[in-house]
Amino acid sequence: MTKILVIDNYDSFVYTLVSYLRELGADVDVVRNDDIPASAIAETVSAYDGVLLSPGPGVPAESGVCPPLLSWAETAGMPVFGVCLGHQALGEVFGAEVTHSPVLMHGKTSVITHDGEGIFFGCPSPLTVTRYHSLAIVDETLDLGKFAVTARTDDGIVMAIEHREKPLFGVQFHPESVLTECGYLMLGNWLEVCGLEGAAQAAAGMSPLATAIA
Repeated sequence: MTKILVIDNYDSFVYTLVSYLRELGADVDVVRNDDIPASAIAETVSAYDGVLLSPGPGVPAESGVCPPLLSWAETAGMPVFGVCLGHQALGEVFGAEVTHSPVLMHGKTSVITHDGEGIFFGCPSPLTVTRYHSLAIVDETLDLGKFAVTARTDDGIVMAIEHREKPLFGVQFHPESVLTECGYLMLGNWLEVCGLEGAAQAAAGMSPLATAIA
């Protein structure tokens, strides 16, 4: 079974993400961002097929093991999916600036356009997503030789990035929100990258609202 490690950045949404991953067939363990010392990253994380970095309060520098884990993951080729704070950490670790977003977003929806590849494969564009953040990656500071911006809002805010050579993905919005379209499919596409065959197909028939009603 595909094993996923979720790094909990002390966030109330983390177990919703964990539930979705398990529904899609992954074996999931959860640890807090200060449970793994940097010196133990390789030994601990190598036992997994992928790592999800959860949302959370604060700034990327306060996300515990996330920054050194991301540096290690690039070298090791470990699939990583950063959500909200995890996405910001992904950008910052590789040189991007993270600063206050032009608009504070807390449980608000936005329409984004995306490239239809990677985690967005099979998702319609434009797409409605739910945002909970006051910080964002500064577009002009992202290393475009290493990362591609794969989704934006209508006003140009970076909503998703992807490493050009390694399986590192980040989304600024919350795929687990009931108001985010294609959230299950994004996670399913990422789980396919982690080696979980059939996850995307399983996700295509799921939605947060339908699951909640069931």
